[in-house]
Amino acid sequence: MNIGEKFMPVNENHGFLLDGFWTWCGSVVKAGDGKYYMFASVWDKKLPFHPGWLLGSKIVRAVSDTLEGPYTYKDTVIDRRGAMYKDGTMAHCPQILKHNGKYLLFYTGSTHPFSQKEVRENTASAVTVARANKRTFLAVSDTADGKFKRFLEPVIDTDPDSYDNFLISNATPCILDNGDILVIYKSRSYIGDNGDVNGLHSDMNLGAVILDKDTYKVKKRKATPLFFDISLEDPFVWKDESGFHMVAKDMTGKVCTERQAGVYAHSDNGFDWDIKMNEKAYSRTLEYTDGTKRTVGNLERPFIYFEDGKMKGMFFATSDSNGQGFDKMTKSFNTCILIRDDKR
Repeated sequence: MNIGEKFMPVNENHGFLLDGFWTWCGSVVKAGDGKYYMFASVWDKKLPFHPGWLLGSKIVRAVSDTLEGPYTYKDTVIDRRGAMYKDGTMAHCPQILKHNGKYLLFYTGSTHPFSQKEVRENTASAVTVARANKRTFLAVSDTADGKFKRFLEPVIDTDPDSYDNFLISNATPCILDNGDILVIYKSRSYIGDNGDVNGLHSDMNLGAVILDKDTYKVKKRKATPLFFDISLEDPFVWKDESGFHMVAKDMTGKVCTERQAGVYAHSDNGFDWDIKMNEKAYSRTLEYTDGTKRTVGNLERPFIYFEDGKMKGMFFATSDSNGQGFDKMTKSFNTCILIRDDKR
């Protein structure tokens, strides 16, 4: 499934950017008032982009009258609340979902015991602790523009006896026919101290759980990773009459032939997936409304917006680094790409 073939030219003035902050991870829902609400990660540009997000990211809400935007900052939804909470010092990677009349906000949260002064003086240690404490959390609201209730415990925690025993993050939810929620997430496993400072955890894996529709407790958990020997990040999952579909970022290009472009996978049950080798779901090279084509530095955190069962737009976290990595970024923002109707 090459969604990129249906991309319309990108308008650079659309999407969302918050001055003075790194802007990332956009997820959008249309509310009863007809407006579009984006939930995005931001952190102060006084911090480096990476790994500053691990120490200062929070989730904000922005609003637009149109899907493509531009989106205007409204308020902060999930902020720091103290190191005593498991999501107390960082909130990142939001995914919004309307479910049973409520709005569910899935996000990655973490904590660390360092003061802000200690963080500045000992950033590496704070980052190490914050990364190891990443888990998936949930906040719930009656309305898209209302207050979200946060819970004390992660909705998906690590399992010490499984492959996902080191960290859990980057969750994407999908409603099942019975109302339960399939969640695909990124994980890493602890592989022991072999003397190498960088050797304590594995490469990225994707995992799956099913949450109860009423309690949001885990009902079923896949015992093995979705894929083996493949490094993927940023899954997005949806369901239709032909089964479950996933796009994700190919970290190395091993699957889709382009580094950090999109891969596509299909499943009949949400747990067992067939990934399409040597096929792209989308490329990092985009066409713009001014007629130019550019390979963007980052095209991450894919989020597809559906309306009446049809893809209407795709959101990406984007940067101006021109493929030169996080250190070369001067600006990050959320891009909206409208998707051409199949009937056109």
